[in-house]
Amino acid sequence: MSNIIVIGIAGGSGSGKTTLMKNLLARFQDDVTVLSHDNYYRPYEELTIEERRKVNYDHPDAFDTDMMIEHLRCLKDGQAIECPVYDYTTYSRTKETTRLEPSKVILVEGILIFENKTLCSLMDIKIFVDTDADVRLIRRIRRDVAKRGRSLESVLSQYLATVKPMHEQFVEPSKKNADLVVLEGGKNLVALEMIIDRIQRHIDNES
Repeated sequence: MSNIIVIGIAGGSGSGKTTLMKNLLARFQDDVTVLSHDNYYRPYEELTIEERRKVNYDHPDAFDTDMMIEHLRCLKDGQAIECPVYDYTTYSRTKETTRLEPSKVILVEGILIFENKTLCSLMDIKIFVDTDADVRLIRRIRRDVAKRGRSLESVLSQYLATVKPMHEQFVEPSKKNADLVVLEGGKNLVALEMIIDRIQRHIDNES
């Protein structure tokens, strides 16, 4: 469908992608559908929960990106999808899915979405949220301890073992694929207004 615009929002863990997304959702509400890469973690049903805990979830191979690509293509064609639901406490998917309907604006978000060339090719605008590493770590600790039931020690161990090296190997290099680099995410009001204006013009033109 020619009246759908796809906007990718990438950046390191804790960079402020969620804040930017929330601001856009609050502004456009029913005109936006969100597709999150985190929902497409592989279920690893063949592994025990102890084995799942040891998987490197910051590597591109941890995601079923092919499924996400297929779902994004369906949304762009005006078809609803059944998006998987991921459970961070079991390191696997639930049996439930979330039905997503296509909207005028599709926001695709995730730390590694610009790493995949095919996924990038389906996006009209690619935004990379760039934030200092110390700030990202603090935000990640707050999120994982409060919302995902993780211990401080486990969060720090994972950060040093996989998050930091995978960011340097995959996430940071993918910034070159962005059309726009936004410093400090949703707190960058100048960039936020520019993005809102671009989306509003697209919606107005399709009304």
